[in-house]
Amino acid sequence: MKAQQLLKQIEKMGIEVVTGVPDSTLRQFCDGLQTYNGQLKHYVPANEGGAVGIAVGAYLATGKPACVYLQNSGIGNTVNPVASLANKEVYGIPMLFIVGWRGEPGASDEPQHVFQGRITCDLYDILNIPYSVIDARTTWEEMSDILNKAEECFKNREQYAIIVKKGTFEAEDKFEWRNENLLNREEVLGSLLKLAPEGACVVSTTGKISRELYEQSNRLYGGHDRLFMTVGGMGHASMIAFGIAQADNRRRVICIEGDGAVLMHMGALPFIAENAPENYVHIIINNQAHESVGAMPTGCQTANFAELAKAAGYKKTLRINTKEELSGIGSMLQTECGPVLAEIMVTLDARADLGRPAESAGENRDLFMSYLNGKI
Repeated sequence: MKAQQLLKQIEKMGIEVVTGVPDSTLRQFCDGLQTYNGQLKHYVPANEGGAVGIAVGAYLATGKPACVYLQNSGIGNTVNPVASLANKEVYGIPMLFIVGWRGEPGASDEPQHVFQGRITCDLYDILNIPYSVIDARTTWEEMSDILNKAEECFKNREQYAIIVKKGTFEAEDKFEWRNENLLNREEVLGSLLKLAPEGACVVSTTGKISRELYEQSNRLYGGHDRLFMTVGGMGHASMIAFGIAQADNRRRVICIEGDGAVLMHMGALPFIAENAPENYVHIIINNQAHESVGAMPTGCQTANFAELAKAAGYKKTLRINTKEELSGIGSMLQTECGPVLAEIMVTLDARADLGRPAESAGENRDLFMSYLNGKI
């Protein structure tokens, strides 16, 4: 199925707004949104719940349903605004969901997607949202029938979901976006590991940051025992790191996350600043894109997280653009009283042969906990 064809049909249905958070399963759909030459308005908010909010507002202003796209891992972020606002028994706000199905039962996928994939359809059953599943074999006639079902739901002030299996959309014009940053992310992560003090632990966000830290740590130190990789739960690494920092205030705790993850739950910044853990170091790797799922811009490319953290109350913040500036980050990592934050501007480059952790998530949990408890 061609994304452009689906987008044209969505526009013909009267939908004017398409909003969501990028997903690798929906990569071709997301590319199509960026290159679409119709009248659809496209927004990438901080999280999937925000996309539902945009859809609610668009309907209230125009009386026309909006389309919300997401990876199934983001369904949880939509549950509250769907159940407490959009549901037919509350305000009755129709909208169309297009959901990338990671962790589809019977298909090989990363461990963080397995359980979420198993319960994806069940979640829409619980939410009383009718749905259809499509894949590469779905014909356009079948797709037209699905969209007709969606329109009937809209008339009843209900939502409808289209759950998309991997490989459903054909590759068309690939969207390419570049930033103007200079630093290579993997090289930056290697430098941070070298500068981290002895006994420190690192909590890293989901996606390529964790994968690169894993490989860099194994290369530099022959292991990754002090690294906790937050492989799922995008946006929660900073609070995991806070929990560790509060439980063990003698240990330096370094949180490394991406700009997209920070945007998802920015309330963490004033919370961390207010609680002021002195052993907390916050690193934001900012490439202004959701790179791990296709490098679509975050929709907040001009955000200055160093300034935001300063306003929130962090004791010291830096914004780093060059190798020379990066070389001066040692004292922040090692000794300065936290919470402190460095925002490091990086390119969109990643190795084509970048690997994934060889161990299970449970094995890496046990390794990390043994390190924290002094057993390694």
